[in-house]
Amino acid sequence: MTEIKKNTPVIRAIKLSKSFGKVEVLKQLSVDFNEGDRIALVGQNGAGKTTLIRCILGQYIFDGQLKVLDKDPRQQRVDILKEVGFVPQIPPPLKITVKELLRFFSDLSNVPEEEYVDIAEKLGLQIKDSYNKPFVALSGGMKQKLLVAFALGKKPTVLLMDEPSANLDPAAREIFFDYLGKYNKEALLVLSSHRMTEIEGLVNRVVEMDFGQIVLDKILYPVENMNV
Repeated sequence: MTEIKKNTPVIRAIKLSKSFGKVEVLKQLSVDFNEGDRIALVGQNGAGKTTLIRCILGQYIFDGQLKVLDKDPRQQRVDILKEVGFVPQIPPPLKITVKELLRFFSDLSNVPEEEYVDIAEKLGLQIKDSYNKPFVALSGGMKQKLLVAFALGKKPTVLLMDEPSANLDPAAREIFFDYLGKYNKEALLVLSSHRMTEIEGLVNRVVEMDFGQIVLDKILYPVENMNV
């Protein structure tokens, strides 16, 4: 695990820009996300939240500067992804079975399959009944529970979650948020959500985006004062 020096940003963007054709989705965006931050990343659809997350994950080429764990997300993507847990807004259409996916994540992260299974079952997913099913054939809620289990189970330094509770039933949502509330206080957590009221007890900072720029960056209270 990468050791982050105190007061060193875990993620730093300087004049970050990203365009798709003639549409500029991120516009000279500069921001630091720091160790221990619990960030609500909010904004309307099209504000640039998901694009920012995908730049952090190294999925897009971009202009400007971006460092994640003091690494370049394009040049050192594999190293970064070892320490990042990610839950996408739209689950990928993976055709491999649940059992194969479990084995893949276990081998990649050196985390026993049983740890992922335990989290999934606590979220209400009877995962063992679906071992032989293709991931793509699962319901939206089942996919989301499994992806959340993969993100939490590897105990990453950075958790990036794009509308992570959108497909969760109320009981699973409560358990999920309980996990987040107890998660490693030195880790960086970024929650992109339209439901600010749902996550406000979990975050200490609100970053609002609009038209590819940050229009509000508000510290609600210091990280050390959080009582989640």
